[in-house]
Amino acid sequence: MRSQQTLSWAALGALWIAGAAGCGTPGAPQPPSLYLPEPVSDLSAIRAGDQVTLTWTMPKKNTDKLKIKEQVSVRVCRREKTGGACVDAGTLALDPGADGTWTDTLPPALAAGAARPLVYCVELKNKRGQSAGLSNPADLLAGAAPGPVEGFAAEVQKAGVVLHWNAAQQDTAIRLRRKLLTPQSTTKPKESLTAPPPETAEQDLLIEDTRQGRALDQTARFGEAYEYQAQRVVRVMQAGTTLEMDGAFSPPVRVDVQDVFPPAVPTGLVAVAMLGENGAETAVDLSWHPDPEADVAGYVVYRREGDRAWERISPGESVVGPAFHDTHVQPGHTYHYAVIAVDRGGHESARSQEAEETVPAQ
Repeated sequence: MRSQQTLSWAALGALWIAGAAGCGTPGAPQPPSLYLPEPVSDLSAIRAGDQVTLTWTMPKKNTDKLKIKEQVSVRVCRREKTGGACVDAGTLALDPGADGTWTDTLPPALAAGAARPLVYCVELKNKRGQSAGLSNPADLLAGAAPGPVEGFAAEVQKAGVVLHWNAAQQDTAIRLRRKLLTPQSTTKPKESLTAPPPETAEQDLLIEDTRQGRALDQTARFGEAYEYQAQRVVRVMQAGTTLEMDGAFSPPVRVDVQDVFPPAVPTGLVAVAMLGENGAETAVDLSWHPDPEADVAGYVVYRREGDRAWERISPGESVVGPAFHDTHVQPGHTYHYAVIAVDRGGHESARSQEAEETVPAQ
């Protein structure tokens, strides 16, 4: 009798286990959500003068991947020393997924003195004031902002636009900003191997060695108008990253880059007389080094005899190549030759050095 009772209880236990499994009884209960907003991961900071502007993106979900349905409290804080406490700088409330922004005015202690690292963070809190932690750090520099650039001016030269400023504060770099003022064509240019690519509307150039108080912009193009500005920049290395603190931009300087410069003087002029034989013409062959400038359209050849004035002997159209064949010569006469270069704008170079040649008498 005892054995039968034992079997009955065992069978009953087996039935209970099977029934429980078949009914899909849930496992251990999960802890309730704390509704902690996901921390911000794209915080960035820009300082201009004593103003620091922060930007970031608000999360749409909490740490349990549930959608956030109400505004989130945002705490903004800053920390000057590594490992120190993040000091409150302000609070605000924003909608989930919103573009966050905050402008902080640095207190006098952080806006003075030597340049040093400063870190900003934001912290998102739920209704109970709980958070999942601080955002990524946004690094910049505290300290006195560099002074303005003084004496900033621009001058167009053949090699490009020369920019000048008063050389001071050698511990700072100079950032030059160039803005294209000439309207760009809205039509698609024809494909060409020689056509220059379209210009960028704005370009920056950082000059780290400012001892000369000048820089040359060789990329400026003739026929275009530009606006230049300059600002001083303090740069500090921090954990392998360069942090920058910018001063105010100088007033803009407008430059119309016009090509009013003559091409380089041709060099290497050589004259060689060729005595006509077997029906060939007596002539003087001239050759010279080609002008390296891209806008040279051609050359003009001049000749004189004795003390006479220079006379143009090349045809109305400029000579394209660096060579000329002068057939209007007489045996026994001595001639002096010179060449000038002409660019596409019609500007002429000075005359080259003379080349003298005597045509042999027949």
